[in-house]
Amino acid sequence: MLTTFDMDALRTIVVGTDLGSFARAAVQLGRSQSAVSMHLKKLEQQTGTVLFRRNGRGLVPTEAGEAFIAYARRIIALNDEAALSVGAAATTASVRLGLPQDFFDDLMPATLRTFRQNCDNVHVDIRAGENHSLAEEVRAGRLDAAIAFFRAGSPAEGETLCRLPMRWLATEDVMATLPRDPVPLVLFNHPCLFRQAALAALDDSRTRWRAALTTPSLPAVWSALRSGLGIAVRTDHGRPADIISVGHDFGLPQLPSIELRLLRAPNISGIADRLAEVLRRETLSKVTPTAETEPHTEPA
Repeated sequence: MLTTFDMDALRTIVVGTDLGSFARAAVQLGRSQSAVSMHLKKLEQQTGTVLFRRNGRGLVPTEAGEAFIAYARRIIALNDEAALSVGAAATTASVRLGLPQDFFDDLMPATLRTFRQNCDNVHVDIRAGENHSLAEEVRAGRLDAAIAFFRAGSPAEGETLCRLPMRWLATEDVMATLPRDPVPLVLFNHPCLFRQAALAALDDSRTRWRAALTTPSLPAVWSALRSGLGIAVRTDHGRPADIISVGHDFGLPQLPSIELRLLRAPNISGIADRLAEVLRRETLSKVTPTAETEPHTEPA
C-alpha cells in the first residue's frame, strides 16, 4: 500500500527550508515547535530515511531530503491549484517571485497589478536578492520564477528578454571633484556581474581604480553617488533622474551589454506559470524599449 503524506507536514518542511529555521516556520505556521518536530519525525518514518541532519543549532536537508522537498513543493502547488479551481481553498495559494532591485519601482507593481486582475486569491511572495542567488533559488525550486541578469553570451539558461547597455554612473554636481587616478568605485558585493564587468574593463584598459564603497543595496549605491563617493556601473533602467552617464567625460573604457532573462522553476505550477507569463509581458513592455532607444554610445 502506498504511503499518503500529510499536507501539513509537507508544508512544514517546505516553509522551514525556505526560512532556514524550523523555529521560524513554527511561528509562521502558527504551530508549536513540538508539533513541527512531530511532522519531521512522521515524514522520516513514512519515507524510511533521514531527511534532515543537524548543522550547528539548525537542521539542513540531506541529499534524500532535498529530493523529497522538491516533490513536496510540487504536491503542495498542485493541491493549492486544485483547491482554487473549485473555490475550496481554505487558505490562499502562494507563488514566489524574484527580481533584482532595479525593477522594484515599476516592473514589480505593474506585474502584480495585472496578475491580480485574474488571480486575486493568491499570495505572492516577492524576494529581492543578489543576482546569482535568484538564479540558484529558481533552480532549486525555492522561487517559482524570476528575472535576472546574465553575462551576454553566457550558457543558455532561461529565456533572454533583452540586452541592456551598462553605464558608468555618477551625479553631475560631483564631476569636477571626483578624482580620476585612481577612479573611485561604488560596488555591489562580490559576486556581481556589474562589478565584474567594471573591474575587467578598467584592468584591460590599465586604468587604476579603488573601491570607495561596497554594498548589497541598490538604494545605497544611489546614495553613495549623491554623496560624491565615486562612480558605479548599472543599466539605465531604474536610474534616478539626478544620476547621469559619465563614461565619456571621464574617459572610461566601454562596457559590454548585459542580458535580462526570465527563469522558471522546474515543474512550475499553473498559477505560478501565469505569474511568470505576466512578468514576461510586462518586462518586454517596460524594459526592452529602453535598450532599443538609448543605444550605448560611449567610446572605447
